[in-house]
Amino acid sequence: MSMNASTAHEPRALALADVIEFKWLLAGEGVRVHVERLQNDSDYARECLARADASSRETVRKLAQRLRQRLGLCSALD
Repeated sequence: MSMNASTAHEPRALALADVIEFKWLLAGEGVRVHVERLQNDSDYARECLARADASSRETVRKLAQRLRQRLGLCSALD
């Protein structure tokens, strides 16, 4: 298998990388994020993403939107 071959796990790995980045960005704002719960509890994920949407940092808000899409939490208005 070449280094460029994609696998079925690749999208999940990319989403996990975003989740970890999200966790550390929010930690910098004093918000603790539980990674596994974020991935498995949609109410908790929405709560965390809403906190990120309120951030003064554009990077945090953009990552929240990307995660919302990857986690399938987009509203009909998005």
